Amino acid sequence: MDDAAIAGSRPTLLITNDDGIDAPGLRFLVDLLVAADRYRVLVCAPDSDKSGVGHSITWQCALSAKRAEIMGATAFAVSGTPADCASLGISGKLFDGVIPDLVISGINVGCNCGYHVVYSGTVAGAREAFLYGVPALAISHNWKGRKSNVHDLKLAADACLPLINAVLYELKAKAYPEGSFLNVDVPTDVANHKGFKITKQGKFMTRIGWEQTYSNTPALESYQTANMNIDSVSGPANNASSALVEDELLFKRVVIKKNDVEEEEEDTDHRALEEGYITITPLGALSHTEMEGVPYFKSWLMRLAERTSSSSL
Repeated sequence: MDDAAIAGSRPTLLITNDDGIDAPGLRFLVDLLVAADRYRVLVCAPDSDKSGVGHSITWQCALSAKRAEIMGATAFAVSGTPADCASLGISGKLFDGVIPDLVISGINVGCNCGYHVVYSGTVAGAREAFLYGVPALAISHNWKGRKSNVHDLKLAADACLPLINAVLYELKAKAYPEGSFLNVDVPTDVANHKGFKITKQGKFMTRIGWEQTYSNTPALESYQTANMNIDSVSGPANNASSALVEDELLFKRVVIKKNDVEEEEEDTDHRALEEGYITITPLGALSHTEMEGVPYFKSWLMRLAERTSSSSL
């Protein structure tokens, strides 16, 4: 694409995430966008890791927004959730009336395919912007322990830049559809990805169970885990566990099983991701039921009405 196509007026990009404002995925993305010198870059991201909070929002308490130093960008670290950050960032209240042209949530450590979009704070950040009429992308990297390293997140940012520019081009041409936002997942071996592929949301899900534990030491946060290759992890994750109180039981989440890729349908997000594609999945605000279930529930409601009527006689 011709660089002059979007250079006439610098588009404003708002970057958020769920791994926290210090996460390497966000920092690599912001650094890349700033270095391109083609965008106005705003950052409004959680002040700590908010992975897995879904689309939760802060309602009863005021949010704290503190200036953060990110060279070339105007940035705030916010005490709320990813959805809070996206909402505040597009409101015009934080950035002196500026409304972004595009919101980008990520780059997340770990894929967000299939049913995981329900839990994902990364996806929620993009969805929140979409709900209020601002185009949005969620970007995640299919991080895998012992295979991935922090540099992969930088490569993921590089790989997604053409997609970001393509969306901006369509927005400037007023050709971009308003009915969806995009959920983008980058494969583990991003250096050898097979290109972009439009996919549909599948039913992939990592099944989680519970296991009793005798330590309440927090697990390492996702971006801290990713950062272990370049920095030592500090903070509460390294603190010794406190003693159990009497009659207290502790349980931690453990992975039971991941879906088998071979069982997934063609052109679904997770299957294509595992095949090496950068997947682009258009999502809407709502989760729709499978249509084949509708006739059953219509019949069920009729039977319910008949039983209710007969029991009242």
